[in-house]
Amino acid sequence: MINSFEKLKRSLARTKQNLLGKISRVVSRRKIDDELLEEIEEILIEADVGVKATMKLIENLKEKAKERKLTEGEQIITLLQEEIASILIREGAPTVSENDKRPVVWLIVGVNGGGKTTTIGKLATRFSSEGKKVVIAACDTFRAAAIDQIAIWAERSGVDIIRSAEGSDPAAVAFDAAKAAAARSADILLVDTAGRIHTKSNLMEELKKIRRVTAKALPDCPIYSKLIIDGSTGQNAISQVQVFTEAVGCNGIIVTKLDGTAKGGVIIAVAEELGLPVDFIGLGEGIDDLQPFDPKQFAQALLT
Repeated sequence: MINSFEKLKRSLARTKQNLLGKISRVVSRRKIDDELLEEIEEILIEADVGVKATMKLIENLKEKAKERKLTEGEQIITLLQEEIASILIREGAPTVSENDKRPVVWLIVGVNGGGKTTTIGKLATRFSSEGKKVVIAACDTFRAAAIDQIAIWAERSGVDIIRSAEGSDPAAVAFDAAKAAAARSADILLVDTAGRIHTKSNLMEELKKIRRVTAKALPDCPIYSKLIIDGSTGQNAISQVQVFTEAVGCNGIIVTKLDGTAKGGVIIAVAEELGLPVDFIGLGEGIDDLQPFDPKQFAQALLT
């Protein structure tokens, strides 16, 4: 069985090839100069690292190389690894703080097809295995298949689920689930929501309503909005984060499907442009393929 770091390296293989592979070729047997840094800048932007993060990285590389009196192109890679890790280190919200009133609510949001329902199932399994009492609110009532899918995950994880019929008011299900979670002394309530196109204002209003009624049912409990991002969406992820943050706030991000994309660099762009922490990353379909995000390990896996 491979360890978590080796799994991360394998899952990031395509992104790594898109980044380290190209950088390794341009730095080979060259001196650090403006021309080399311009070539690295172009590679970073093409790897979905984003313009703002790329500019910061290049500026810091130039400054640190001068400070440390580095001259060889190959030395840039270790320096870049350090600088990427520093961008990615953001303080995330605790899962369940000892001082928080129970239950802590995780409102799981995102666009269609991002992997919300599967991620909730994996989160429920993880939290349950840590000894936490978990309740799932099946608020994706637009699709009967979604309710059935999350119910299977709940059964597999051994956690409670509050559900209603297809077509029910999602906010009403959220309210009932919040009251049930409090009555059952749950530690965490995971709220599944329907996938929505982030440019549709009526769907975003419904999401706001779900948050409002949950807050009404649990007035003293923290509510964290966690945005699911498909790692293959690249720079489109930035606009998704902006719109969802405007609607319901955003305390953290979970990036899925990193194992099948060359666009994993978008994590760096999101961290720099929006200042949000990444809580978990999805590296496959298996139940153990949702890993807590470690910025240093991520940077190391990308650049070694």
